[in-house]
Amino acid sequence: MKQVQILDRDFTISIPANKIQEQVERVAQEINRDLEGKNPIFMSVLNGSFMFTADLMKHITIPCEISFVKLASYQGVASTGQIKEVIGINEDLSDRTVVIVEDIVDTGLTMQRLLESVGTRMPKEIYIATLLLKPDKLQVELDVNYVAFEIPNDFIVGYGLDYEGYGRNLGDIYTVIE
Repeated sequence: MKQVQILDRDFTISIPANKIQEQVERVAQEINRDLEGKNPIFMSVLNGSFMFTADLMKHITIPCEISFVKLASYQGVASTGQIKEVIGINEDLSDRTVVIVEDIVDTGLTMQRLLESVGTRMPKEIYIATLLLKPDKLQVELDVNYVAFEIPNDFIVGYGLDYEGYGRNLGDIYTVIE
């Protein structure tokens, strides 16, 4: 589908599924190379990163564990700037290598809050892997280690990302048509 309608908005395809899969595999290969022998725990940020995490993990060949955390900061098409932790971190992260897996880093406020929360649990090191990065929208300085795509500051949907709860199931990534 070149275009989709979700609720009151129209979206056009911006990143097709095959390109997504190529970049997910590339990111996985980089993680496999860089973290070999470190037995990382992957911490997937729900709901948005579930597709990225599932596809990424299919290509991770090093010993690892996975866990999930849920944070919320979006309402409609804009970040609220206020982070609400919904499901916390239950694993012992002390002296562990943690890889936070996120669908999108835009303002960086959600990631900053998560880094602060994870940091209090004394991990050995923390890496960030994101499907999408909006470098022009960052409000905080972050060291994002693994990025599948850098994108402009447009609202997007699909491949786990939603608009008002809809569109997560789309295999491609779409940009809103203004």
